[in-house]
Amino acid sequence: MKDRIKQRVEEIRQDLLQLSHDIHGCPETAFEERRAALWQKELLERHGFTVEMPFCAMETAFRAVKKGRDGGPAVAFLSEYDALKGLGHACGHNIIAASSVGAGIALGSVLEDIAGEVQVIGTPGEEEGGGKIYMVERGCFAGVDFALMVHPNTKNLIGRGGLAAQSVRIEFLGRAAHSAVPDKGVNALTSLIAFFNGIDTLRQTWPNSAKINGIITRGGTASNVIPDLAEACFTVRASTKKELLAMYRDLNRVAEAAAMVTGASFLLEEEPVYAERYPNSAMGEAFKRNMESLGETMEYPDPRERFGSSDVGNVSLELPTIHEYLAITDASVAGHTAEFREAAVSPRGDEVVLLAAGGLALTGWDLLSDGNLREAAREEYLRKALPFRE
Repeated sequence: MKDRIKQRVEEIRQDLLQLSHDIHGCPETAFEERRAALWQKELLERHGFTVEMPFCAMETAFRAVKKGRDGGPAVAFLSEYDALKGLGHACGHNIIAASSVGAGIALGSVLEDIAGEVQVIGTPGEEEGGGKIYMVERGCFAGVDFALMVHPNTKNLIGRGGLAAQSVRIEFLGRAAHSAVPDKGVNALTSLIAFFNGIDTLRQTWPNSAKINGIITRGGTASNVIPDLAEACFTVRASTKKELLAMYRDLNRVAEAAAMVTGASFLLEEEPVYAERYPNSAMGEAFKRNMESLGETMEYPDPRERFGSSDVGNVSLELPTIHEYLAITDASVAGHTAEFREAAVSPRGDEVVLLAAGGLALTGWDLLSDGNLREAAREEYLRKALPFRE
């Protein structure tokens, strides 16, 4: 059966590469990915999937389903397809979309003699807005037993985690006045600077993994006017969502104190929390074996390596999930750069579309056909991830 899956990936290679290049050539940012979503929908429908779009109250989200015999698990391949503002597909989401669609089509072609179903779930807005966060909150993964995806990278990796992260915006409101009579005003910028200084004081009380970076986005319009409005934006990271929420409470206290310095008022706004990621090693090892059967050597992440965040972490708190990595270029090229963008449609980028589609589909077959693997994946999830779900 695995040979049939590999053959199916080869048969649809031109469709998958065309999809990857079309998405890459038409970059659409978070929640605006109308053409990318439509192209995936049309391709999946041509291969016998029933597609719901819009899905989960999102115009550019979708769920494609193809069923085998009744009574088996639901395996979902997660697609991402949003681009970066000003950079296009410098994170290679065109590869993620094409490989997940390809995995769904390949696995969906061998369902006639096995119980279960295959889903391809289109998840918009990973780069900004956290589409999967809303999808989890709205119950859109209910009924899914296992979730899988592959992300382009500079190394072949399995089992890489991710930090919890959140974007925060603060606004201090004061009263404008001429700088010759500053006592007539309330300096919002002074409160914002006090807020930054308070954060620096707080850093020593936070866990070593905690990180915060901020920029001032508004701080006055003229040097002879006391600013009545000052604004800053921050990205906050921590090992876990629980740590992140505690940090947010600290930020709120610092904001209150900074406002009291001048008598300003403040507004502290938070974006949805990108949860930490719990890679399922039972599924990851199965993926590793399948990739090695396709000629790719997989490695484990260096424990000293720093990593970022993704909304797939929120999915990993809900069900057994893997988010593995395949190299499309070497380590001299950083993600979110023009060079990485070009690598996403290079010959190696195209090769990774097909390799990822094959590796994902083969691992999906393992989950449908191997009860011991399913049990191991579920047991690990219950032990490692579920205790941290709120």
